[in-house]
Amino acid sequence: MSKLTSSSSELDLDRPNIEDYLPTDSIQEPHAKLRLRDLLDISPTLTEAAGAIVDDSFTRCFKSNPPEPWNWNVYLFPLWCLGVVVRYGILFPGRVLILTFGWIIFLSCYIPVHLLLKGHDKLRKRLERALVELICSFFVASWTGVVKYHGPRPCARPKQVFVANHTSMIDFIVLEQMTAFAVIMQKHPGWVGLLQSTILESVGCIWFNRSEAKDREIVARKLREHVEGADNNPLLIFPEGTCVNNHYTVMFKKGAFELGSTVCPIAIKYNKIFVDAFWNSRKQSFTTHLLQLMTSWAVVCDVWYLEPQNMKPGETPIEFAERVRGIISVRAGLKMVPWDGYLKYSRPSPKHRESKQQCFAESVLRRLEEK
Repeated sequence: MSKLTSSSSELDLDRPNIEDYLPTDSIQEPHAKLRLRDLLDISPTLTEAAGAIVDDSFTRCFKSNPPEPWNWNVYLFPLWCLGVVVRYGILFPGRVLILTFGWIIFLSCYIPVHLLLKGHDKLRKRLERALVELICSFFVASWTGVVKYHGPRPCARPKQVFVANHTSMIDFIVLEQMTAFAVIMQKHPGWVGLLQSTILESVGCIWFNRSEAKDREIVARKLREHVEGADNNPLLIFPEGTCVNNHYTVMFKKGAFELGSTVCPIAIKYNKIFVDAFWNSRKQSFTTHLLQLMTSWAVVCDVWYLEPQNMKPGETPIEFAERVRGIISVRAGLKMVPWDGYLKYSRPSPKHRESKQQCFAESVLRRLEEK
């Protein structure tokens, strides 16, 4: 029994004390018995918490929704088995050959161009852009990509930046096969990082590490320098800052909208009839993601190049970003949610928790004073 008492007292030490969040002179003894229902009635915090549990729109933004199984009876199961044999035994080896052939062509042309034309920058950059578009086309072919582009093809102009919703790293490949964009992207490890630091550097891509505060200042400076250059490739930014499951759009970062440049929205919508193109980087590597695409029937998507937008008089960069996000969401049929995508990588701030605790303590105090 003594053990139980000591254990209970130890647990009490870990419990939050409302008095810690209130001035010492404001605590009064209640004049009447306080019932549990009284606390529930005056607690919008509990209502908010219950609503967050029932309708967790943040977590849903980063969930991959698996397709419903259809091979559930004796008639459909043999067809499903036949499909597995075709996809893994015929399509996948053929796609590997296509991608290998593409890399052989690309490297046999890119290495001589990069090394032998160093004194002819204009010609070298033009050929390197064409070769990057070529290898991206081979990547799309290795998924049996069926991509429909709507609107005029982007062209390089100064003081112009392109922004798009972000579902997977393949967004960049799908867009790059049409136009050699210079993209702002998180630095990745492994073979992807090797490609970033070698081949993609030739088209002016800018890399950053989201955990380094200094990288943000460097990237902001490089962005301004890039949009001012008339000969630079069109700049592509994914302002959500993370991959979202193509059902929602999270808040756009304002960096792309405070450059004083024309913003050209791009909407990307994937058809999930054959495969879910969403890349959950927390659960699978990009190599695994590519293998999933290469063993599917096809990757089907639509890309819309939308009307360029400029900041209106009196409009802030945040309001401008939200307006462009709305245009992309409507065109692609996505739901806008008021979440910061970077919360996916970090825990809520202690200040945010303390402010919620303070509000709850004050509401309880008001109820005690009424009693």
